[in-house]
Amino acid sequence: MIARAGTVEADVRPLALLLLLLVAAAGCGGTKTLTVTRTVTKTVTKTVTTTPAPSAAPACGASDLSGSFAGIPGSAGAGQISYALTLTNSSGSACFVSGIPQLQLLDAQGGGLSTSESAAQPGQATAAKVVLQPGASATAEARFSPDVPGVGEQQTGQCEPTAHQLKVTIGGGSLTVPVSPPTPVCEHGALRMSVLVAA
Repeated sequence: MIARAGTVEADVRPLALLLLLLVAAAGCGGTKTLTVTRTVTKTVTKTVTTTPAPSAAPACGASDLSGSFAGIPGSAGAGQISYALTLTNSSGSACFVSGIPQLQLLDAQGGGLSTSESAAQPGQATAAKVVLQPGASATAEARFSPDVPGVGEQQTGQCEPTAHQLKVTIGGGSLTVPVSPPTPVCEHGALRMSVLVAA
């Protein structure tokens, strides 16, 4: 009996040791959390194309322009009519016009006729620059009476000789444009002008 008891005791020890090792190993184990922070830097490159400011364009010379002075359909009323002065950039580069150009009415042979121009709206800005790219136009409106005589004009018949052309002085030179249809301008050639604006 004693010999058996010793044998049983010897068999239980290795099993107890193994169990103790397993418990110790379970107590030492664990989960580790690893946090990784990553910074990403992005470089963005933008290409910006700039065009020259409109003010960089030079003033239009008379040789840069072509034009017309034509009646505006439906504008007649109360003894008045409106004609549009149109100036077109016929050069190969941009230029600007501004305000009200100097005007002179001409007869069929190019002789000067009585002309006086004034701002249609006194006090309105006259220095705004209108930049004209090649082929672009600016226009101003002229309001006048073709048949109501003014002070000092004959009261019967035509008040003034018929204007067939208009001389436009601008940019240190002048160009002559056709008047369509030809017309007399009463009140000694009085033209009430708006400033040039983009057409």
